[in-house]
Amino acid sequence: MSQDTNGPEGDLRNTGMSLKHDRKWDYELDRIADAVAERDADTVGLQFPEGLKRRGPGVADDLRELLPEDVAVMISGQPCYGACDLDTYLMRRTDVFVHFGHSPMKESDSIIYVPLFSNVDVFPIMERCLDEELAPPEEDDDLGLVTTAQHMNKFEEMREFLEERGYTVHTRRGDDRLTHEGQVLGCNYASADVDADQILYVGGGKFHPLGLAMEHPEKKVVIGDPVNNVVKVADNEKFMKQRYASVHKAMDADTWGVIFCTKIGQGRWDQAQEIVDNNDDAYLITMDEVTPDRLTNFGMDAYVNTGCPRITTDDGPQFKKPMLTPGEYEIAIGEKPLDELEFDTFHGTW
Repeated sequence: MSQDTNGPEGDLRNTGMSLKHDRKWDYELDRIADAVAERDADTVGLQFPEGLKRRGPGVADDLRELLPEDVAVMISGQPCYGACDLDTYLMRRTDVFVHFGHSPMKESDSIIYVPLFSNVDVFPIMERCLDEELAPPEEDDDLGLVTTAQHMNKFEEMREFLEERGYTVHTRRGDDRLTHEGQVLGCNYASADVDADQILYVGGGKFHPLGLAMEHPEKKVVIGDPVNNVVKVADNEKFMKQRYASVHKAMDADTWGVIFCTKIGQGRWDQAQEIVDNNDDAYLITMDEVTPDRLTNFGMDAYVNTGCPRITTDDGPQFKKPMLTPGEYEIAIGEKPLDELEFDTFHGTW
């Protein structure tokens, strides 16, 4: 199966990442082929995020054309939602392992990261943000700037764009979990901890700006989505109501399932163990993929997720029993007041 039969390389119109803009990705196949030659590799493993899995066979075909015939190319079928979500089984069984779509959370000689930068023009949506939502520089010239890995290739140009219009742009690299200055993840918004009352987030999705608004409630978070051509201010009111409702339901729980995620970049063992050690009615459950169906058979009254925060916030309403963050658990058992409910963030690597 060749990519040419399905449209131009990187075309997403027939995939789960269908967008308003045509987008092409650079899979850096030459770099992968060079690594195979340097390591005299016999096997190559490819891992794609969920929205690009359909491109996997085509990428494998194109890569095979650059490799010796006896080199085997394998594709990971494991779910993948970030650089923390590596297929360690495939990693151990391939000489070259390639992770597409995310920037490295931790540098490794055994992993080739191909970030797949976006080619979408970000500046029209930034101009709209200035016109519609951001305070003009004569009123408030301090402005924080953050984006996702897909747009980091335009970050310095974004900064210059804003500075040319009179803003003092504040940026930082949050912590070791973040590869770039100004980068945010779905679980980490430390790069937005800057000396500015307004933050411009350039990127798509609802989760990142929602997390920003929760993590920094004192700031105005303006969303500029260049893919869907949307400008708005992040509003976490609906989300907060959902979380308060889950906490209230869990207050009557007698038994707790404490989930430790075995994925390499999502485990918080100490946190999970502390909860179990201090609650005789809490039981440690280890699993890789956390889904409502997999928890049903345990029959617990409520669950605490110490893995990826998105399991709780994105998928929380789908669970049949309350699914809480560690901080929400403390509120449910009376160790913290309800008004201290906050977003669950993840720091550090593995």
